[in-house]
Amino acid sequence: MEKSKIQMLYDACNYVFSQEELPNFQQIQCLKNILNTFEAVDVGIDEFRLDGSPGSGEVMNSNGLISGQGVSEITYIHIYECDQFSMGIFCLPARRTFPLHDHPGMTVLSKLLYGSVCIKAYDWVRGETCSPRTNGLAGTAIDGIFNAPCEPSVLFPRSGGNIHSFTALTPCAILDVLSPPYSDDLGRPSTYFLDFPIPSLPGYAWLEEREVKLPCDLVVKGAPYLGPPLDVPDDDLC
Repeated sequence: MEKSKIQMLYDACNYVFSQEELPNFQQIQCLKNILNTFEAVDVGIDEFRLDGSPGSGEVMNSNGLISGQGVSEITYIHIYECDQFSMGIFCLPARRTFPLHDHPGMTVLSKLLYGSVCIKAYDWVRGETCSPRTNGLAGTAIDGIFNAPCEPSVLFPRSGGNIHSFTALTPCAILDVLSPPYSDDLGRPSTYFLDFPIPSLPGYAWLEEREVKLPCDLVVKGAPYLGPPLDVPDDDLC
């Protein structure tokens, strides 16, 4: 039986991220190539239909898929998580923003499944020390509009736009692979920032950690994963 795309992605991630050494260029490129084949329907999302009752929190349509156009709040679809990596999907209605946040010590691969999104991303401008930062000077890594279909993006712990925000210009969905996952206990919390562009220094901004851990204007709802099932070892289920 032919493997589903999500199974191929899981198998590749499980191999690449379970190794002691960091992934090399060829391995990251392999993961990007797999991600690049994905469409919304491959993970249980119908990007076109509007049926369902989003006002009541129900986002499933009559086909038994998530209705991409019916999502009324930022919605996270959890697919899988273990100690080495996680897979999930963010669905955003038009004009909603996921605020500026970081990915400490993490490699993140993202695929825009459908729609149009504006992404702004920064990397810290570092001196001799590389300790974790909560305030400081950052350089712009990405500032632009992305329209599906487009190639997957990759960000690394210290490059590629590790601190980013995204605003949906149309309803959209982003499939994410994070390695390793967020973990407060292991020193990988998600930190949110405010950015203050520096007029005299184009391309740079001063970033400050928000006083509250989770912005009060950020509401993320959960939705079930309705794509092809994953075949994972019993002791690897979360």
